[in-house]
Amino acid sequence: MSVHVRMYLGGRLAADHVDLRDVSEHLEAPGTLVWVDFVSPTDAELSELASELGLHELAVEDALKAKQRPKLDTYENHLFVATRAVRIDAGAGTMSCTEIYVFVDTRWIVTVRNDDAFDLTPVADRILRSPRLLDLGASFILYAVLDAVVDDYFTAVDALDEFYDEMSEGLFEEKPISPDRQRQWFEMRRSLVSFHRTVSPLREVLAGLTRHRVDGLPEQLDPYFADVYDHVIRVLESTDALRELAASIIETNISLRDFRQNQIMKRATSWAAIVAVPTLITGFYGMNVPYPGFAQQWGVIVSVVLMVAIPLGLYLQFKRHDWL
Repeated sequence: MSVHVRMYLGGRLAADHVDLRDVSEHLEAPGTLVWVDFVSPTDAELSELASELGLHELAVEDALKAKQRPKLDTYENHLFVATRAVRIDAGAGTMSCTEIYVFVDTRWIVTVRNDDAFDLTPVADRILRSPRLLDLGASFILYAVLDAVVDDYFTAVDALDEFYDEMSEGLFEEKPISPDRQRQWFEMRRSLVSFHRTVSPLREVLAGLTRHRVDGLPEQLDPYFADVYDHVIRVLESTDALRELAASIIETNISLRDFRQNQIMKRATSWAAIVAVPTLITGFYGMNVPYPGFAQQWGVIVSVVLMVAIPLGLYLQFKRHDWL
């Protein structure tokens, strides 16, 4: 577990490392804003802070249990927002998530992450560049966190888009697709579905923050939350397009596979028919019984002519119909 407590005053950073036990004391000073950032806190540590700040027990339980879908809950003295940061590993075809839970009031904000893979340091640096907005309260930090999460979604979309572009280009190669590559395709398609399921509920979260007035959120931040909402819509549109592209690629791959199998079967059947004619003739003339031309020179000539002419005729016929 790690915890980082920052204190702001007048839109500026007053202290970068504050003892967690002094949070309530600092909040007694007028104009003070405190940001408590937890990474994998224990039940006792989060519960102790919850009793000091009056965090709702249901929200605390959600943050400790993890595995929550993105959502927005409004409690008597604070908001609770659950979201997820996403990372796509195109090489392995996997998606990993960092769950982020945010408790926010006018003068304090508590972020809880289940791991440190998603770094909030850039968010802390960014809010310092906007002291006027930071002076509006902790809601601006909530906006900055959500905006950073959604910006990472565009990185994931770019990784998925690049992968499927590469995959579509390799569909028409003559070399068969290896089992490892097919496995990667399957994993990436599953990651795409998981990514869409992760982003989709966040649309409702941001709709709740923008379309409905929420107590404690300054009206000056409405355009900022609306901008993040617009970004989420763009991400969802991109994932919808990628899902259609993935389905199209799979269908095309199956069609191409069937086409190649048909081509192979046509070639194999054509050569089998060509080879069958000399086999039939030699088998007939190889019988130990008298037949027209038996022990005669012209019989040999006829059999040789038939064994050359008929297969040659079949070859030309199959070639004309593109079977060979």
